[in-house]
Amino acid sequence: MEETRREKPITYDELYEKVKKIIKKNEELDVINRAYAFALEKHGDKKRLNGDPYISHPLEVAYILTDLNVDYVTIACALLHETINHTDATIEEIREEFGDEIANIVSSISKINKLELSDDKDSSAQYLRKVLVGLSEDVRVLFIKLADRLHNMRTLYALPVEVQKQKANETTAVLIPIAHRLGINSIKSELEDWCLRYTKPDVYNDILERLDASREELNELLNEMKQSISDILTENGISFKIKGRVKSVHSLYNKMDNGKRFNDIYDILALRVFVDTVQDCYLTIGLIHSKYRPMPRRFKDYIANPKENMYQSLHTTIFGVEGHLFEVQVRTYEMDEIAEKGIASHWSYKEKGSVKIQSMMEHKLEMFRNIIDANSNVESDNEFASNLNDELLSDLIYCYTPKGDVLELPKGATPIDFAYRIHSGVGDRTIGAIVNDQIVPLDHELEDGDIVKINTCKEANPNKDWLNFVKTSQAKNKIKSFFSKQDRANYINTGKEMLDKEIRRRKLSFNDVLSEKNLEKVLKDTHTTDLDDLYLSIGSLRFTAGYIIDLIFEDKKDVIDIYLGKVGNRTNIGSRAVKGDIIVAGTDDILVTIANCCKPVKGDPIIGYITKGEGIAVHKKDCPNIKNSTRLIEVEWNMNNESSYLTDLVIKVVKGKNQLLNIITKASQRDVYIESVKTYEDEDYTTYAVTVKTISVDQLEGFISEIKSLPMVVEVGRTHK
Repeated sequence: MEETRREKPITYDELYEKVKKIIKKNEELDVINRAYAFALEKHGDKKRLNGDPYISHPLEVAYILTDLNVDYVTIACALLHETINHTDATIEEIREEFGDEIANIVSSISKINKLELSDDKDSSAQYLRKVLVGLSEDVRVLFIKLADRLHNMRTLYALPVEVQKQKANETTAVLIPIAHRLGINSIKSELEDWCLRYTKPDVYNDILERLDASREELNELLNEMKQSISDILTENGISFKIKGRVKSVHSLYNKMDNGKRFNDIYDILALRVFVDTVQDCYLTIGLIHSKYRPMPRRFKDYIANPKENMYQSLHTTIFGVEGHLFEVQVRTYEMDEIAEKGIASHWSYKEKGSVKIQSMMEHKLEMFRNIIDANSNVESDNEFASNLNDELLSDLIYCYTPKGDVLELPKGATPIDFAYRIHSGVGDRTIGAIVNDQIVPLDHELEDGDIVKINTCKEANPNKDWLNFVKTSQAKNKIKSFFSKQDRANYINTGKEMLDKEIRRRKLSFNDVLSEKNLEKVLKDTHTTDLDDLYLSIGSLRFTAGYIIDLIFEDKKDVIDIYLGKVGNRTNIGSRAVKGDIIVAGTDDILVTIANCCKPVKGDPIIGYITKGEGIAVHKKDCPNIKNSTRLIEVEWNMNNESSYLTDLVIKVVKGKNQLLNIITKASQRDVYIESVKTYEDEDYTTYAVTVKTISVDQLEGFISEIKSLPMVVEVGRTHK
């Protein structure tokens, strides 16, 4: 890792020489030249904290990206990526000069770089990861962000210790999992070492000192083993290249963290052999095994059975010179490029044959969004963080269909996860599984290399118990979706039965009750779309069957009249009916909603307004929309309920430095969740329209006070629509 630090910043000439090896078209090279000229002019003579010219950072980021064989757009965006946040350049200026594609990527990077963890909580990390992935509509945004962070980690020594730790924690929580799942191992491995160095410097230095103490001996063993394998391959006429290395500090730390003592780690030494053809890969492994005894069950053939991210290699562990264990990987040069750089190594929007690569990269990005979406209803930050880490940070296993297709799954996945990874229809109809020719239960944990056959039946349906053991968010989502649809059908049937029963009880005619005219009125008054939707509302107890008939036959009273009849003129909360968050006087079967115009939160003075078709809408007492209304009813908060509430704020700041990061930080410190932000600007001010989620008016007012204390803030207030 240390060798990645350069004594002098890279120059544009050095970058351009490397760029010309992967980008050949003059018009594309011209865009890169113009991007550099633009960035150089905007950054001017500014310096980084370590004393380097500021332009050195975008140059280094672009240089890192050339190793991933990215397209010219990515290189140009890397050169431009700091111009929005750190110069007077505007996104409109970049759009006019370089077009929409480059402007959109630069805009996304600029938004991401404004955000950072406000503390060391897992919940903050998960929130940032959600924002980051949501902004990354183009996967190239993530390439640039990873390279940007790698260079920043290389120069982190220039920052204060507390900032070093914060950046390392952020990298571990957010960026390393993304690099891991995109298969960009060259960046992931280096980031891991840097993060360990800054988060656990004592551990890092201890392992480094142990390695240094034995480095001479380890290097001698590596050289002896390299020479031995080289002799074998040369004697057999195989063209090759061989590299030896001591495992990374982070890799050794993981083994020690799992209970091994340093002196008990025998596979510290690793060799990698590169050959020209697949045939040579197998021949090389055979020749090595003929001289050095392989360790049982440690041979992996990822050439015949590549991983889902296209990784291919032969892995073995052998008892080498002096009985030391050596991990040996054998692969072709092309396989090595993919192994180190992920499928980003062939990323190109223009080159022929890149469609499959693009599709796989977008699939990886979509996987992040699916995981986020699957956990969107999880209220506990700890549970949310745990669910994400289980799937994003867990070890991966690669299982196979009987036809040899490979599927990537998190460790601990079951046959049900495997079935849903194939197709939702396969998962829904699963009745059994055979793993490696053995019948297994559906909660059986799959292992790397398993061959899985799923048995299905057309009449079969998912089982709710599956939710107790499935591992992937995809499977959980599909199972929940099935039962959500099934519950809808059940509610519709129940609602129809309840209405039929009430009609018979009143000795009425079904055709008279639901005549075309009456049905039209009821659908309009209840805001339902059709008869099934009406049945659903009755079956789910939104409305009672008697209430629906009353709408039609009780002197043609509308919803408001019936509600007023139910509650009368009573204002005594002593006769209570708790309806979730709200306590309503005099009745217990009325739909209660929070008004969207004033969005009261628990603790606000409130009043109920009897609406047409929507039950009682709860407003703030000073809401102008209900001023002078006669259709009011007394309500109060159920203080035993621990729900959270959305409300709107307007934050007005002096135009200049972007204050959004400070607002997000203050929200996190107060445990207030920011749901959305819209930004408006005029000549003098920037106004943020912010929707926040809070548990009480006290918490909200504390947050507002914190915002008011920020410099540049002119005004903060709640809004009414």
